[in-house]
Amino acid sequence: MSVLFESRGRPSLIQRWVVKGWAQRRRVATVAAAALTVAVAYHVVFGANGLTMYEQKRAENHALTQQLDALSRENEALHGHVDRLQSDPGAIEHEAREELHYTRPGEVIITLPVDGKKRLTKVAGQP
Repeated sequence: MSVLFESRGRPSLIQRWVVKGWAQRRRVATVAAAALTVAVAYHVVFGANGLTMYEQKRAENHALTQQLDALSRENEALHGHVDRLQSDPGAIEHEAREELHYTRPGEVIITLPVDGKKRLTKVAGQP
């Protein structure tokens, strides 16, 4: 028949090349698969959308969520303040007195200096 399929004692030269070729192909395929696996694993961990970036985005999301909660609470407090200023005459008067330094007729506003202790010490030490 053919030289490839001799069934006598020793395999033919072509049979040995074929067997060797398949063994080498198997080794090359195994090495290539391992290299591909390592490359994909590296990309999964360190790539543009990998695990490290996922952790950073998760921490950023947590920080932004906390900031959003704080701003929502502040917004609610300011809405309550605006509602009080629109409806409560006492709140309007308080705001006018504190921020704008308004007084009623006959009232006097006394403003103390910020460094009042130093001035009082100097005045008290003089005869």
